[in-house]
Amino acid sequence: MLFPSKTKYRKAHRNRGSFKGKAFRGSTITFGTYALKALDRGEINSRQIEAARRAISHSIKRGGKVWIRIFPQKAITRKAAEVPMGAGKGSVEFYVAQIKPGRILFEMDGVTEEIAKKALTIAKHKLPLKCKIVVAEQIN
Repeated sequence: MLFPSKTKYRKAHRNRGSFKGKAFRGSTITFGTYALKALDRGEINSRQIEAARRAISHSIKRGGKVWIRIFPQKAITRKAAEVPMGAGKGSVEFYVAQIKPGRILFEMDGVTEEIAKKALTIAKHKLPLKCKIVVAEQIN
């Protein structure tokens, strides 16, 4: 599971209202040839990232290389069931990566286009956002 080794602040505000716009950083294919690009905005937790990664690596049968371009660094807190209001913020339950439209989530290289599209399609179904498969332009 992915989570930060150390954070400046243990608990963070959600800031759900100010998460507008499209992704500027991380919106181009940098490492691989095939990529999974987000079309929606939202949060992906570390379990969903791991499920998608395992689906990709399983379907390419350890051939090629996979890059994970997102990291869950925002702490999400929850209070226990039937706890009254007040008495502070809840404890950290899991970590999420905040995703804007246009963000590249996964990249891969070293496999054929057919295998890459199949693997990324399987991974797409593991994520809570709409995604599309994109191919880097060949420069020759």
